[in-house]
Amino acid sequence: MRSVLPILTVLIGILLVWQVAVAPMNIRGALDVAERAGAEVVPTDSRARFDTSIWRLMASNSEHIALGYSLERPRLPTPTQVGAELWKTTGEMALNGRAMSKRSLIYHGWITLQSTLWGFALGTVLGMAGAIAIVYSRVVDMSLMPWAIISQTIPIVALAPMIIVLSSQVGIEGRTVPKAIISAYLCYFPVLVGMVKGLRSPGAAQLDLLRTYSASGLQAFLKLRLPASMPYLFTSLKIGIAAALVGTIVGELPTGAISGLGARILIGDQFGTPLAIWAALFAAAILAGVLVTLLDLMQRVTLKRMGMQA
Repeated sequence: MRSVLPILTVLIGILLVWQVAVAPMNIRGALDVAERAGAEVVPTDSRARFDTSIWRLMASNSEHIALGYSLERPRLPTPTQVGAELWKTTGEMALNGRAMSKRSLIYHGWITLQSTLWGFALGTVLGMAGAIAIVYSRVVDMSLMPWAIISQTIPIVALAPMIIVLSSQVGIEGRTVPKAIISAYLCYFPVLVGMVKGLRSPGAAQLDLLRTYSASGLQAFLKLRLPASMPYLFTSLKIGIAAALVGTIVGELPTGAISGLGARILIGDQFGTPLAIWAALFAAAILAGVLVTLLDLMQRVTLKRMGMQA
């Protein structure tokens, strides 16, 4: 309860702020709907309303504020509207046996998850390999680490189309591999940094003790450095899996994909359906939460077996 209560408090606060923000965000749309229904609004001219501040519009048309909470295409939907849309495209379809329908967010989440896991696996392997090389080679440390840091300054939105074009040029067909590469690009850096920190965490006294036992470099790695790096590694993996999911969603935007959570966000934007966008965003957030939670459980089990405190 000590951990759940603060989370619920923050969540309730966010929902309250969100609910209050709906009124000013949707007041212009509410007045347009009221005007079309024959109600009197102030100002009467739509151009004049566009130039008037939302606060003055709310003060002058207080009787129409409630209409902003029930718009079909609101600028900012209410939490209830988003929840209803999310249930309609997930739970309701699952109950009706249409979980893998192309209109279901479960189907689109599965498409996104596949590329995310491939990218996460690739990024993790590259990050761990790079970390080992950096720890054991000063030359690699001085050459690879600066480039790894510089690579993270490149906006992924600009890099994603380049990766997709290069993939097609070298004969890589399909959209899964380019999305996985973009996902791995965002994932490998947290793993690299965390693993370097973890492998370097053993103190000089511990390393000297192994030398007195005539332990080889491999034995020192397996018996000391690798176990000591586990807490750092799992922390990095939790960051990396979330970054990998973001990379996959970003990779779906410029590919013209029709499947995946990123594709749903793009299609919702093109067709002017904010509820579809928000439902896809929340589905992505829920998916990220599930993945991070699974890694957290793996961390607890692994560290407990190793005699460490999670």
